[in-house]
Amino acid sequence: MGAMSLLNYDVYEAFRSAGADEDKARRAAEALASEHDRFVSIDQRFMKIEAKLDLHSWMIGFALAGILAILVRVMVPV
Repeated sequence: MGAMSLLNYDVYEAFRSAGADEDKARRAAEALASEHDRFVSIDQRFMKIEAKLDLHSWMIGFALAGILAILVRVMVPV
């Protein structure tokens, strides 16, 4: 049980106090831990995607500002 985190140990203890035998409680806590890890991984991937979208938004904004500046320079007589 050394590999389980504190949260999963609490889940393990909850299953044990509910009457589950030791092996079933351990397996259930480990299954919940793997699901938690999977959701953390998905959350990290979404954070990376968000960061890239923020960067791309800034890049598009600067590109549009540059294009607008060129158009104004070309269209406005000096």
